[in-house]
Amino acid sequence: MRLLTFTHSPDDTTERLGVETDGLVLDLAVLADRAGVRLPHDLLSFVQAGPTALEAARSLLAADPAGRPAEAVHRLEAVTLRAPLRPGKIIGVGLNYIEHVEESSRSLDTDKDLPPRPVLFGKPATAVTGPGAPILHNADLTTQLDWECELAVVIGRTAFRVSEEEAYGHIFGFSIVNDISARDQRRSGQWFFSKGQDSYAPFGPVVVTRDAIRDPMALDLSLRVNGVTKQKSNTRHMLFPIARLIADISSGMTLEPGDVIATGSPSGVGAGMVPPEFLRPGDTVEATVEGIGTLSNPVVDAR
Repeated sequence: MRLLTFTHSPDDTTERLGVETDGLVLDLAVLADRAGVRLPHDLLSFVQAGPTALEAARSLLAADPAGRPAEAVHRLEAVTLRAPLRPGKIIGVGLNYIEHVEESSRSLDTDKDLPPRPVLFGKPATAVTGPGAPILHNADLTTQLDWECELAVVIGRTAFRVSEEEAYGHIFGFSIVNDISARDQRRSGQWFFSKGQDSYAPFGPVVVTRDAIRDPMALDLSLRVNGVTKQKSNTRHMLFPIARLIADISSGMTLEPGDVIATGSPSGVGAGMVPPEFLRPGDTVEATVEGIGTLSNPVVDAR
């Protein structure tokens, strides 16, 4: 199932929960109301509701399409997609692709040795922005605005001290995060302000439920800036796979439904280019993950 959050127009502030199927967006709230079914009307509440909500949604989608009310069916291109949900917390993973470890040691002064445990950092929920929304470039704060295409894991069930074998049972689904970084705002080695500013976590365009991704550890991912490919890899090259990440994080931190793990970036970031390349106002950056889609965002001047 491909779940999303949408509005009827760019100026509309009423967000609705939908399912993307065959180029259409189905409004789950309308379908549920017509069928007399109780269903959360936003994706975060839907995730928190657990398997009951998923089964109810599947039943609604299995009904005869001819019986769907017209107001429940929209063409994908006719709606405006928003960030799927606002996570309770976003946990970023640094240096999780081997080639990116070498690239970062050369261009960002990080350790050249492979990390023995996952390197973790946080992004605040206020950094989240949706598909098509602007990435804010404030030249008073940065001249080194960088990109990182990452597979996002959306937690579906509370996880604390879970094993690697149990980890996948706590996943709701998968999406895309573009881990935007102001490379020149790292402070005494700390990344929070560098990676946590408003708009620095483009997220979406959809959340694909766990059952719809056959193997999340074998997905192609890529990133383009103005149509030029900068990153191209596969999740099988992660240093620490998804199950290990969940087990490690949950060893001392409770993961709650709706939390997001951004699983790390492959090589090809702007800071690693020779010479370095960084985002500028007017650029368009597109992050793509196989089976999920493409997350596209313009870069705008925020001064």
